[in-house]
Amino acid sequence: MPYTESHRTEYKRDLTGDLEKEVVAFLNAEGGQIHFGVCDDGSIAGLSDTDVIQLQIKDRIVNNIRPGTLGLFDLFVEEKDGKQVVVLNLAGGPAVPYYIRKYGRSEKGCFLRIGSAAQPMTEEHIEQLMNSRQTVTLVSVVSRHQDLTFSQLKIFYEGKGIVLNQHFAKTLDLTTPDGKFNQLAYLFADTNRVSIRVAKWWGTDKMRLRENEEYGDSSLVKAMQKVLDKFDIENTTQARKRGMKTREEQRLVDVASLRELIINAFAHNDYTNGDTPIFEIFSNRFEITSYGGLVAGMTQEEFFGGVSRPRNPEIMRIFKDLEYVERLGSGIPSVVEKYGRGIFNFSSSIIRFVIPFANAIEKVGQQENNKKTARKQQDDRKTTARQPQDSRKRMRRQY
Repeated sequence: MPYTESHRTEYKRDLTGDLEKEVVAFLNAEGGQIHFGVCDDGSIAGLSDTDVIQLQIKDRIVNNIRPGTLGLFDLFVEEKDGKQVVVLNLAGGPAVPYYIRKYGRSEKGCFLRIGSAAQPMTEEHIEQLMNSRQTVTLVSVVSRHQDLTFSQLKIFYEGKGIVLNQHFAKTLDLTTPDGKFNQLAYLFADTNRVSIRVAKWWGTDKMRLRENEEYGDSSLVKAMQKVLDKFDIENTTQARKRGMKTREEQRLVDVASLRELIINAFAHNDYTNGDTPIFEIFSNRFEITSYGGLVAGMTQEEFFGGVSRPRNPEIMRIFKDLEYVERLGSGIPSVVEKYGRGIFNFSSSIIRFVIPFANAIEKVGQQENNKKTARKQQDDRKTTARQPQDSRKRMRRQY
């Protein structure tokens, strides 16, 4: 018996180009499901590589739709008529109107599910929804997932000698006033769909990707610790001997500064739009990108001066409990003292830290060897110049 589409159900034979339109339409309505591997007439075609399809769907939703869709969708595989089908489950979003990123809040970017089709929204409807919007924060939005567990978070707290009691969710602001888990809870839950990636490139540009590792889908604090561990490994120590007993060592970048900037990116990132920090490794630098720009009302001078005005005070509270941060605001000034202001790049939507590698000790050693060689050659030329004329002739004949 063939399946039929409805105002809550959409069928796709495969991952087509209008995915974003259909997702936006459901988010702006009351949610629904999109079944991939099912033809328009309801017959089951099936999919061969469901893992790849799920990853592609996830990436397109996260990258191409705004505001952020954190916690508003889920993906799973079903078997229908002996064939595998990928199901995208969507909830109605709290930050309407949702839109396709490249078109913005316009008739080309905003859609609404009406009947079994996605219809473009009028400018009047878009403006009406914008005027009715409330401020969206991590603690004010209910998580679509309520079956959350926090064993990883508890382990980190126990590591600091703190035992979380039965009221920890309320104490840490992980619930809304009516007792439901919020988006902050979703970030710190044992399992989620929050992607944290570290990209490693060959050379100094983004032409050739060397590694692309996923550290998300777990408690935010666990993901952050994995990133810290990864960069500690990548921040290699170079060494050389000076004389018989002396050994000189040097890291690619200052350890304390690197740690400060990684934690800063996690703590101050704007997660409400679904964006997560980006961490990149090049042959000559580390780059860290945090979304959201400067906190509203903060100037660059205040930022560099260490004024503490957290974007996510609830995240800062947890990081402080776990001794990742302190509230005195001394972190950024210490980085500026070490590297200057030039490593910070600001825009309205991001802050990017570009940390250059120190000159390799091997290169320093090679430069010293080159100087020694040059001095020796110069001394040899002087010695040759002082020799008798026929001695120099004999030397030339010998060569």
